[in-house]
Amino acid sequence: MRITASTVSLTVEDIEASRDFFTEHFGYREQAAAEGFASLTRDDAAVDIVLLRRGTDVLPPDQRDKHAGGLILAFTVTGLEAEEKRLRSEGVDITMPLREEPWGERLFQVTDPNGVVVQLVEWITPDHA
Repeated sequence: MRITASTVSLTVEDIEASRDFFTEHFGYREQAAAEGFASLTRDDAAVDIVLLRRGTDVLPPDQRDKHAGGLILAFTVTGLEAEEKRLRSEGVDITMPLREEPWGERLFQVTDPNGVVVQLVEWITPDHA
């Protein structure tokens, strides 16, 4: 098997709100859309995002009423502090402030209008390494 692309599918209440959040603040663009569906992509290595409206009948019956919860959509980036400053200046609420873990992970989180947690991460060499 050879994986040629990766996509995460998120079931949300308001597709337009999540679509606008990811296109405005994270550089995604809509590549396809229909009633209850939007597909977002970028030109770099970022994962593609499919947004499905909660309750849509394209989902199996046991998945229709579930919501994208309990997951973190994490993007490894460069220039983490600049990204945090940019998002803050754009009015995005930083829901977990910038912090550094002892193992070398620097991160912060924002949350989209449907409750999808987006974490930006930058890896550094820890001081004790």
